[in-house]
Amino acid sequence: MVTEPQSDADDEHNGWVPDDEWRIIVANVPLVSVDLVIEHDGGVVLGKRQNEPAKDEWFVPGGTVLKNEPRTDAVHRVAKDELGESVGIDDCLGTYEHLYETADVDGVDSKHYLATGYRCHFTREDPDIVTDEQHSDFQVFHPPFENLHPYVEQYLNDR
Repeated sequence: MVTEPQSDADDEHNGWVPDDEWRIIVANVPLVSVDLVIEHDGGVVLGKRQNEPAKDEWFVPGGTVLKNEPRTDAVHRVAKDELGESVGIDDCLGTYEHLYETADVDGVDSKHYLATGYRCHFTREDPDIVTDEQHSDFQVFHPPFENLHPYVEQYLNDR
C-alpha cells in the first residue's frame, strides 16, 4: 500500500510545545513518534545523529507526532523536514517501544518513545537528500546490516 500526504501538517498544527512544558512531558510521558525505514538503491537510508538520544549513531529518520496529526501525515512531514524529500509509504511495520537512558532536554535523564515504524520509498528516483540540525550525514546502508543501533536492527529485521 502506498500513501501520499493527506494535508499540509504545518497548516493544521500550532507547532512545538514551549521548552518548559516539553521538559515536563519528556520527564513524565511516553512520546508518540514515527520512524521512517526508507528503502533506496537496494539499501536503507540512515542518518548520523547529532543529538540525544542515540547521539553519534546511524539511525532511521523520525520524529514526534504533533497533536491532531495523523501518523501518516507525520511521516510525510518528517521526510520533508529531515531529508528535504517526499516519500511514499509502503507498509506499517508496527509500533515499537524505545527506552533511552539519555535525553536532549536539560534536567531529564531518559526518554521513552512509542514509535510506529513505516517502510517507505522516495517519490523521486534521484532524491537530493539534505542534512538538518539533527543529522550530520545521510547514507544508504546495504545488507548485511551489522553494528547498528539495536532499535535500527529491529526495524531492518521486520521490514
